[in-house]
Amino acid sequence: MATETMRTGVHRQARVGSGLMALAGLGFIGYGVIFFILNFSDQFLELGISTDEVPVTRDQIKEFSPELFEYISHLHIAIAGFLIALGVAVAALSWVGVGSGQRWAWWTAVASAVLAVGIALPAHYPNDFDTIEHLGLIYLAVAIFVVGAVLTLRVAVPRPGAH
Repeated sequence: MATETMRTGVHRQARVGSGLMALAGLGFIGYGVIFFILNFSDQFLELGISTDEVPVTRDQIKEFSPELFEYISHLHIAIAGFLIALGVAVAALSWVGVGSGQRWAWWTAVASAVLAVGIALPAHYPNDFDTIEHLGLIYLAVAIFVVGAVLTLRVAVPRPGAH
């Protein structure tokens, strides 16, 4: 009876954790959608980046070099696509794979998120692009993801002797 109660508790913890990981994936999707929309707005620059960080406007960039403007725009669109794709992958891996106890799904979701954040974030700091308005949603998604990953850690690394 105690073993059954413990298994139920572990299962509940894994479902909550996988749900949090999936929620973080939805956060990545949302950030990518915002990124995409801002590319076509008057702001043009990324969420939380203003003329305080980049002292030119959309129109000034376009006037200076229409080709540079188009290049920056294509990068925004590409990054938005990759953010959205990462979010879809993390959400699906977490909800379906991690939620059903698949170790490979946990490791893949964690590796994907760690690689994306580990590669993207460091470039923000030396150039003062690390405003809370710019990175706050990503920080929040990562924090939610980490809590979920810790709650589901038993899925990835079962106790010795557990079946």
